[in-house]
Amino acid sequence: LVPSASPTSPESAPHRVRSPRPHHHERERERETDGRRPVAASHGGRRRPLQAQIRRGPTSHEVLMFEALREAMIEEMTLDPTVCMIGEDVGDYGGSYKVSKGLSEMFGDLRVLDTPIAENSFTGMGIGAAMKGLRPVVEGMNMGFLLLAYNQISNNCGMLPYTSGGQFKIPIVIRGPGGVGRQLGAEHSQRLESYFQSIPGIQMVACSTPYNAKGLLKAAIRSDNPVVLFEHVLLYNLKEKIPDEEYICCLEEAEMVRPGSQLTILTYSRMRYHVMQAVKTLVNKGYDPEVIDIRSLKPFDLHTIGNSIKKTHRVLIVEECMRTGGIGASLRSAIIDNFWDELDARPVCLSSQDVPTPYAATLEDATVVQPAQIVAAVEEICQS
Repeated sequence: LVPSASPTSPESAPHRVRSPRPHHHERERERETDGRRPVAASHGGRRRPLQAQIRRGPTSHEVLMFEALREAMIEEMTLDPTVCMIGEDVGDYGGSYKVSKGLSEMFGDLRVLDTPIAENSFTGMGIGAAMKGLRPVVEGMNMGFLLLAYNQISNNCGMLPYTSGGQFKIPIVIRGPGGVGRQLGAEHSQRLESYFQSIPGIQMVACSTPYNAKGLLKAAIRSDNPVVLFEHVLLYNLKEKIPDEEYICCLEEAEMVRPGSQLTILTYSRMRYHVMQAVKTLVNKGYDPEVIDIRSLKPFDLHTIGNSIKKTHRVLIVEECMRTGGIGASLRSAIIDNFWDELDARPVCLSSQDVPTPYAATLEDATVVQPAQIVAAVEEICQS
């Protein structure tokens, strides 16, 4: 399900900026001139307009999510000559989803390095480059392919800073498309969050809007920790206005999507839009859910999550990850451990079915959580 409307992001909404208030004697003269601003006389007797200091609000531009990621790469590669990109078809072809389009012409083919189809090798090369002081961004053409690099990500990327006694840091970003697309088949519909969450030493974040995609990627590149950034294959053409000025998003912070009072819905990535579709129906039925995009999959932002649960006392987790051993299972465990006394009902988790993703569209939809299921779950929780 690709959302047809642009996301509403509280972070990306333009702020109103007031013009400076006039001095009291200017207000008196404005009243005498029916509110029109007067002109002041210069020392030479000629009259000139008063120079009002008008502060303008931040400007913005509309981008697709893949363009927001591309902007982040351009800005960081321009600011820091140690930032580079490694992966299959990232050079002249511009990446499988055009995130690196034009970058090889801008920065050269040594900083935007095309590789053979050898995920274990080029991921290891990226880790070695990070050990020697570079800040590589490794793109997996599809996140499912990075299972071939699991040894590098687990044994080297996550553990080398510890096993070397702190002699090495690994400032690497591993990113790429994943999730259930439209009839991409089981091998191309992987959700690797559950695979990577148990690896010590790495951070995991999931973007869901053009705004946070750019902000999270920039923050991940600047981090001295290895970061895995999950991008959903169906969100690359999502449109949103983002600020012209530079910004970054905190890697460990969740986003409040919709304040509410009755129940907390925790979600991330594509499921954010399934949740918001369900919320329209729930509001029409008189419910007032609070929606949080957790964004940080490891570690969880338990401060934001806990404050919401202390207010609503009920929680529903909605994910596209698998039911067994998924992000939802870990999050539900953390909620029970930390906020059990705040709960008025058991925490509920809606996840994908524990089956390979079918190719047939109707069967594919049946394996993923749909808005109607979210509505039914909220009604059941609130009535318990």
